[in-house]
Amino acid sequence: MASQIADIIGSVGWFYGVLIIVYVLMSWFPVRGMLYDVYRVLGSVCDPYLNIFRRFIPPIGQLDISPIVAFIVLQVLVNYLLVPLVRTL
Repeated sequence: MASQIADIIGSVGWFYGVLIIVYVLMSWFPVRGMLYDVYRVLGSVCDPYLNIFRRFIPPIGQLDISPIVAFIVLQVLVNYLLVPLVRTL
């Protein structure tokens, strides 16, 4: 049972990481039409987590590196802390 829960946590962490990557990539290009709706939804899902890091990491010129740090922290938390912790329960 714990192994299945750990697998679900790992999958959700991976999926959220993919959403962050897609959101960041979409921010590099002009988005119009139906893609704008997707971009807004992704923003409402990803921005609360990304804003935590944006408070502490200022942009370097026009480059915002906070999503990179947020992605790395997410992956470390999920893959090296949460999943192994749940597997030991």
